[in-house]
Amino acid sequence: MLISSPFEALEILVLGSLMGRQGSPRSPRPGIQKPSLSSGCDPPPLGRRVPGGEWNKSAPTSGSKSEPAKVCVKGVYAGKRQNWLHRHLRTIVFTLGWIGLMFVFDSCMVSIVKYTLISKNASLPRESSESKEDGGINGGDRKPVIEMYSQLVNSASASLAKKVFEEEPASLWEEPYREASQWKPCAHRTLPSNHEGNAGESNGYIIVSANGGLNQQRVAICNAVAVASLLNATLVLPRFLYSNVWKDPSQFGDIYQEECFVKTLEDDIEIVKELPPALRFLNIEAIGSQITDADLDKEAKPVDYIRTVLPLLLKNGVVHFLGFGNRLGFDPLPFHLQRLRCKCNFHALKFTPKIQKVGALLVSRIRKFKAARSTMIDKQLLGNYAPIRNSLSPDGETSRYLALHLRFEEDMVAYSQCEFGGGESERKELQAYRESHFPLLMERLKNSKQVSPTELRMLGRCPLTPEEAALVLAGLGFKRSTHIYLAGSQVYGGESRMRPLTGLYPNLVTKETLLTPSELSPFRNFSSQLAALDFIVCATADVFAMTDSGSQLSSLVSGFRAYYGGGQAPTLRPNKKRLAAIMSENNTMDWNNFKYRVRKMIEEGQKVRARKFGRSIYRQPRCPECMCKSYY
Repeated sequence: MLISSPFEALEILVLGSLMGRQGSPRSPRPGIQKPSLSSGCDPPPLGRRVPGGEWNKSAPTSGSKSEPAKVCVKGVYAGKRQNWLHRHLRTIVFTLGWIGLMFVFDSCMVSIVKYTLISKNASLPRESSESKEDGGINGGDRKPVIEMYSQLVNSASASLAKKVFEEEPASLWEEPYREASQWKPCAHRTLPSNHEGNAGESNGYIIVSANGGLNQQRVAICNAVAVASLLNATLVLPRFLYSNVWKDPSQFGDIYQEECFVKTLEDDIEIVKELPPALRFLNIEAIGSQITDADLDKEAKPVDYIRTVLPLLLKNGVVHFLGFGNRLGFDPLPFHLQRLRCKCNFHALKFTPKIQKVGALLVSRIRKFKAARSTMIDKQLLGNYAPIRNSLSPDGETSRYLALHLRFEEDMVAYSQCEFGGGESERKELQAYRESHFPLLMERLKNSKQVSPTELRMLGRCPLTPEEAALVLAGLGFKRSTHIYLAGSQVYGGESRMRPLTGLYPNLVTKETLLTPSELSPFRNFSSQLAALDFIVCATADVFAMTDSGSQLSSLVSGFRAYYGGGQAPTLRPNKKRLAAIMSENNTMDWNNFKYRVRKMIEEGQKVRARKFGRSIYRQPRCPECMCKSYY
């Protein structure tokens, strides 16, 4: 007979034991003969047993008035059954208790085995159910799963399976250093009256046509505000250039609230929606007032604008900055201009109600309508759609989520010149992409010393794969049940690359999976507006994790969380160089050692530091120009 489970084996043993007590024949005692029962209702021998095993014949017989004449065998069985139940009641209760305990144990074991098998079976390809639209997590045809660190993945899977029923450390969702709470937002405060502000009549009009995506345009807008103040000029509401890469026709008013922008900065600079009629139809390029990126150095200083731009502004009354990508350095810059940059970025640029409403919808669906935190970040980014604080809302595990900005697009992967475990077919595919999309890179590589992919990885120049991101999260101790929002564009390799991540963390969602087609349709073909939704969900997350600290979205989101987080918005920044050194020991390192080294790496990146000279004020706003430090 085959036994399919421990529960079934226990059941057979218990039933066998009970049957042995109830129906199995016992060996008769020496000298005692068991009375036999005839069929029908014949009574058993009546009387009293005497030594030697004989029945006392002098006992009352069936004709005696003190006993019934006949006793039915059915009644005898009923009496015996009651006596048996009474004698074995404790045994029955004990057995039922063991059966219940084994049932719970069996269920637990099935769950753990199931989790382990799902993770280990991640190497089996399957059809992706995720969208392949822009912003989805998958792309390309179905391919075999690629794992670069299979031993660590197996260790992570086993570790997560063991932690299914363990309590998650609260420290995972908290800032590790108290100093973070000492920095408070203050870029919106009025400066002392003796600052170098604008005075007198405007010197002319500044037009800015910003290029790039949402985050590049945001930086260009705030830099333009600072330049307008520097040159005592009137700023025309910024315009956005159409890009063949982003393919988004959105303009300023489609993404940001125009009136809020003008009103917030009205004490600092004058802003108008369009040029006056006298200048509206002027050929600005023909009169020499168009400034391109070639006319200004990258990270240009204020003196460069005074020497190059101010004379044109005074001569023609208008200057047009075309492109304006990163054309204003961070230092040296006067205090009031630096503060104005912060005021623009953290206070003046608020998303439109259309974006705020859907952003709030995304956040509420991830949190499953549980914790309405109503933080400063929520109020700034969601406006009137920010959740109302409810003290009765349960604050369970499902109310928290981690946002992961995964940068592993094909162009980024190809440009890095790294290898990612895909073998010869991957090398050929990425080489073809480089030749097609990066001719200048290919020309430069011909005239320079070649650096091997292994050396590039050890130098920290390779994008982190979804597999590496998952291992970092597992090493930090995030449970398998953690809810993760994935921000970013299509992942190179599609599902074959995503399976190590989704195998360890299956509760992974995107805006495409959280929103219905009708809710998402107003944002289709508007990549900057879709990026704004990612910005909101990442900035309001309980924990934000990035895979590329150089990404503009990651930089702006981390800066927003530092400015408004109040020391309660942790951000995870893996050091790619240190992580590469850790991963290089994949085949020899045990899981406990891996966890220790990953945690030390992340803790180092979470240290609270004031902004250093020349660093981005949008990413690191902890400085006197943007924030005020309190010591209580």
